[in-house]
Parts: sequence; structure tokens; C-alpha cells
Amino acid sequence: MKKTILLFLMICPFYVLLSQTIKGTVVNDIDKPIANVNIYLDGTKTGTVSAADGSFSITSNNNNSLVFQKDDYETFTVKTSEVLNKKLKVVLIKAKEIEEVVIIPFTETAYKNYIKYFLDSFIGSDQSNVKIKNQRSLRFSYDKMNKILRVKAPQTLIIENKNLGYLIDYNLQDFVADFENKTTTYMGTSFFKETKNTDKVKLNRMNAYDGSSLHFLRSVYAGKTKDESFIVNQVTKFPNSKYPTEEELQHLKDFTKTFKPTKTIVIPEDIQDIMTRKNNEPKYRVAVTKPNISEIDYTEKSDNRLFLDFKDILEVKHDKYFYELKSKEIIKSKFPIKQMTHIHSNDDTYEIYSNGNNSNPNLMYQGEFTKNKIEFLLPLDYQLGD
Repeated sequence: MKKTILLFLMICPFYVLLSQTIKGTVVNDIDKPIANVNIYLDGTKTGTVSAADGSFSITSNNNNSLVFQKDDYETFTVKTSEVLNKKLKVVLIKAKEIEEVVIIPFTETAYKNYIKYFLDSFIGSDQSNVKIKNQRSLRFSYDKMNKILRVKAPQTLIIENKNLGYLIDYNLQDFVADFENKTTTYMGTSFFKETKNTDKVKLNRMNAYDGSSLHFLRSVYAGKTKDESFIVNQVTKFPNSKYPTEEELQHLKDFTKTFKPTKTIVIPEDIQDIMTRKNNEPKYRVAVTKPNISEIDYTEKSDNRLFLDFKDILEVKHDKYFYELKSKEIIKSKFPIKQMTHIHSNDDTYEIYSNGNNSNPNLMYQGEFTKNKIEFLLPLDYQLGD
């Protein structure tokens, strides 16, 4: 998950297989108990609600973030490794209202202009079977000067996924589309409730899982990427000399700020040249410098914890065989679809866990993994065949 959405935790390894109970109470800032707070392990089907006296109890058996969420309150998230075997007192603070009149206001016009882009980027393509039931609660803000779209959700989004048989409570914390740099990122927490579990639904879940980032990271953790039909290559990026320099890009930005359209539009040749190269040339050239590498080439173990640790880019290729239902039996198709994803290190390391989660919600993907939007989102406690 999906700043796509989605997924951040650090934990001691011996907790992974042992179920531990977390207990405590939820109160407000004047120490009064809060009832009906949604308490769940982020990205899973494991959750509960606080009682009338604010008390709660929940069991964790994996690397998770524990989320305390109630509309009109600030969401509180804590790592399970920090609270196991401890009595908690969680204080929730009233959320500040989203201001309608700010420097860049949240407006109805922005909602109408960008709702389709948001749904395509967040939900995916099948919006007839995957719907936000309280979509009108969303707030949209567009910064024309910097070409940045922001979306806020004052209420928990209730998302019905008929294909995968889940009702998802999604707490959207941030959604930012930077049209200038062609990036879209979002993050939030999610709680899954199973609504149906037919053979067709099981088939859809299996196809959503196969070749996904969840599948890949679990395979990396288990040291079984090749067994799971993943091929990983080391890719190095090189600056593209044809792409505009920082000075040229600033020159273009300054011109854009002062440019006033007229009936006869005259754009200087140097500006036209910068615009052409910016739109047509990639910022970097890439090349495979080490093919078919194994897990030890891009991971590092420390204190029984596993980290993704590599330079520049990992190229992940996968032969995806779609699962099919024939005579009430689920089988794999004969011919695969070839998929490819680039994972960018951004000069950082990320811890990965047995359930396919990772410690950094900003892990950057290009390619197939970016298609794993809400329509294909599975719980972290999903197992193939569930």
C-alpha cells in the first residue's frame, strides 16, 4: 500500500509469531472516556471498538500499526512493538475543522473539476464495483500557481469493494497530486470487513495478490523471489544531458509567472526549447547494470530484522499467470502476462516484514505496482486462497 497508500512499522522479531494482547483506555483531553473509538491493526481485518468506559483489548500477532480512529478526533497511531504487554492510556484530541477560506481554499469547483482524477488515482478503473459510499464528504483544493491538487477527508471513507468482498474503513490522511512533476501520492490507514467469500471473490483476491507489491515483499522476506517467478535486476540511473538544467527550469517558471496570453501568442525560442526538452526528455537515463540478482544483493539483515538496501533502482519483473475458475476448480492460466516495476531507493533503507508491509509509506514505485490501488487492496493478514 498503498504514499500509495499506504504501511509503516518497526518491531522486534520475536513478536512476529506470538499473539500478544494490548489493553487500555481511550480518553479525551479532559480525561473523560470516549466510547465507540475504532481501534484496529492497520491494513488488516483485526479490530475492535472502545467500551462505554473507554476500555479496549486487542490481539496483535504481527508487525502492525495500532490505529485509534473516531470522526471529529485526530487519529492516533502507535507501533505495536512499543505497546505490547503495556497498559495504555490513549488521549484523543478534537480535530480542527478544515478551513474553507485559506490561502488555497477547499472549494466545490475543485471537487467537480478533479473528482474523476482522484477516483482514477485512488480507487482505480473499476469504479462501478468499487465505490466510496460517502464520497461527497471529500474536500478538494487546487493550487493553480504550483499545479498541486490536495484532497482531504474529514470523515472516515467507507469503501465497498464488491469484487474482493470487503468493506473498507479508510482514514485518508493525505492525497497530493503534483501535476508539474507528474507525481501522485496518498497515505492513510485501513480496516477491512469481509462481506462475502464466494469462489469468484476468492479468485479475484488471488489475482489481485499475484504479482502485487504485497506478494513481492513477502517473497523477499522469505527469500523466495525466484520461486515466486520474480526476476530482480539492479538498474543504475544517469543524468540525461538533454533534460533542462535547474537554471533553465527556473527560467521557464519565471517566464510562466509573468506570461500574459494575448491574441497573438509569441513565446521566445529559448523558452520553447526548454519546454520541448522538459516535456519530451526523461530527467534520467537508466540501464540494467546487474541482472538477475538474489535477495542478498539488495537486502541487509541486522538484529534479525530485514531491510531493503540498494542503490538507485530495482527492476522487478514478474510472469503473472491469472487464476481461472474451471469446473469449480481454480487453476492457473497457460500463458503469463509479463509485468515490470521500478522501485526507487531515494538513498534510503526500508525495513520489510513477513506480512509484506514496509517501514516507509513513501517507497516509490513506477510500473505495475502503481496499479495496486484500492480496487486491488488486500488486508495484510490475507493468505493466498482466503
